[in-house]
Amino acid sequence: MNGARATSFGTRGVTWVDRFGTWLSRRAILAAIKKRKDLRVLELGCGFHARNLQSIEDRAQSLTGVDFNVAPELAERPKFEVVASTIDEALRQLAGRKFDLIMIISVLEHLEEPLRVLRECHSMCAPQGVLMINVPTWSGKVFLEFAAFKLGVSPAEEMDDHKMYYSKRDLWPLMVKAGYRPSQIRLRYHKFGLNLFAVGTRAEDA
Repeated sequence: MNGARATSFGTRGVTWVDRFGTWLSRRAILAAIKKRKDLRVLELGCGFHARNLQSIEDRAQSLTGVDFNVAPELAERPKFEVVASTIDEALRQLAGRKFDLIMIISVLEHLEEPLRVLRECHSMCAPQGVLMINVPTWSGKVFLEFAAFKLGVSPAEEMDDHKMYYSKRDLWPLMVKAGYRPSQIRLRYHKFGLNLFAVGTRAEDA
């Protein structure tokens, strides 16, 4: 991530609002992968505790988590690989690797160049590999900023680092430009319309 943030989500703890939001994201992830197993998984911006990766550990062959800092004990677990760096640096380091599942959960809105990152993710997806994205919507902007700036129940620095909010009309063309075919893109609003969840599958011959 190329913004003001220099720490991973969850480094200094999380609020009940954030815990509820990440729980809903994990439900969406598990529903999207269904019964797939032996997955090579990459998560960009996995957070300090890499909760999403931990939730699918039993479905994975390998789990690679990228963030500024990640709980040290995760690197000691057999399936885990930790890349403590910016997303740009990690993508250069991981170039040439292929993954069955790439996750960008509540991260794309922090990126200066989201299209470039999506294109690199497409190139790193194995045939029939899946990219999952979760982003806040324009409706979510109102709630998130009120929760952060007025109520103080979400980290204000997270909201101040947002570069973009998304609707289906914003995210769909980015995914197409990144290489995902329209027939392989699924978008749905969730978290009461405050977030948008996207799944793009790389075609066999892409």
